Amino acid sequence: MKHTALILCLSLIAAPALADRDDHDRARLALEAGEILPLADILAAAEAARPGRVIEIELDRDDGRWIYELELVSPEGFLYEMELDAASGTILEVEREEDDD
Repeated sequence: MKHTALILCLSLIAAPALADRDDHDRARLALEAGEILPLADILAAAEAARPGRVIEIELDRDDGRWIYELELVSPEGFLYEMELDAASGTILEVEREEDDD
């Protein structure tokens, strides 16, 4: 029983690290296949559209298309979510997050 509990605990701890590695590998393979732009190009497009500090980046597949989802904080302190087409760098959506206060 102790052995099973230990395995369960270790798998819960390791799962996020493995998911991050899988995401990195997926992005690397998509870049090598020419399916997405380098991250530097995506960040430059995002900065041109909405200056700020990127605090989170995700790469997802949506309806067969690679999409970068970014969260950034503007110089004024507002939080924005931005979606970009990962193949072209085209801005698909920019949305300012509202305070829940």
